Amino acid sequence: MDKIASFTIDHNRLERGIFVSRKDTTPKGDTITTFDIRMTRPNRDPALAPDALHAMEHLVATFLRNHPAWRDRIVYWGPMGCCTGNYLLLSGDYSSEDILPLVRETMEFVAHFEGVVPGATPKDCGNYSFMDLEEAKRNAELYLNEVLKDPKSENLNYPQ
Repeated sequence: MDKIASFTIDHNRLERGIFVSRKDTTPKGDTITTFDIRMTRPNRDPALAPDALHAMEHLVATFLRNHPAWRDRIVYWGPMGCCTGNYLLLSGDYSSEDILPLVRETMEFVAHFEGVVPGATPKDCGNYSFMDLEEAKRNAELYLNEVLKDPKSENLNYPQ
C-alpha cells in the first residue's frame, strides 16, 4: 500500500501551527481543504489530554458551525488520534494565512469560555463526562499566545 500524504511529513521537524494537509475535489468539482491544526510538537512535547481535546471539540465545532461568516463552509472539526492537534475541513480552496484570523478567533472563544460545554449531556454525547474544560482553555490560550499571535513560516508551512 502507498503511504498516505500525512505520513510523509517529518513529524520530528514539525512545529506547532496551521498547515494545509490536503486539498480534495468532490465529484461536483468543489474543493475541500483539510487543515492540520497542530497544537503540540509531535514526539517532543507532551500530547494533549484526550478529555481536554474532547471538550475543545465540542466548543470549537459549536462555535464554527454558528460562525456568521464561516458556518456554511465548515465541514468538520475533530481531534487527531495522536492527540497533538485537530483537523479542520473547509469547503473551498484556502491557505493557512486565509484562516489564521478564524483560528485566532476560535481559540479566543475556547480560552475565555465560561459555562457548560455545549452537548455535554448523556442525551447529546456518547461520553459526556469525559471532558476537561479547564485544560482545553489552557491549551487554547497557550496555542494562541505562543503560536497564533505572531506565526512564522514554520508555523504555516510543513517542513520540506
